[in-house]
Amino acid sequence: MTTVLPLKQRYSATAMGLHWLIALLIVAGFYLGWIMTDIPGFTPTKLKYFSWHKWIGVTVFVLAVIRLAWRLTHRAPEMPPGMAPLQKLAAEAAHVFLYVLMLVIPVTGYLYSSAAGIQVVYLGIVPLPTLIGPDAALKVMLRIVHIWLNYTLLALVIVHVLAALKHHFIDRDGLLARMIPFLK
Repeated sequence: MTTVLPLKQRYSATAMGLHWLIALLIVAGFYLGWIMTDIPGFTPTKLKYFSWHKWIGVTVFVLAVIRLAWRLTHRAPEMPPGMAPLQKLAAEAAHVFLYVLMLVIPVTGYLYSSAAGIQVVYLGIVPLPTLIGPDAALKVMLRIVHIWLNYTLLALVIVHVLAALKHHFIDRDGLLARMIPFLK
């Protein structure tokens, strides 16, 4: 039987909303990144996907900053009682690493665009400042870093989801209900 959590042991509606919105955007951004790079040449579709990918990245960065500010000013619910100290430490480390990746990945993508000599125009309306000039060597390095950080995020998200499912279906400790509004 799943533990019923009182409201004070759950994340706030703001924290849940930011979590799920950012998660959805990350999935969409990863998917676009995956398919846009396989489109040969510079077709209108490929250019559109690159723009959407960049817009998603900028949005994730802004929402991650808001989420981090929220998290720093609002205490997270306690971990379930009886959770092993090593599990708690792993969960905390994973969350810190997730926040770092949510901030660093968009920055590397933004810098990659700058090094490629391509200005990011958010939503096709707001031109963002170019932080570095075109640089072929830096472009190659930033592309590789951006890709590997994304695969690192993918792996960490998979572990995060599997851990949440383990807590819900095996441990039945109510941990997943802290972040899903309709679970009690």
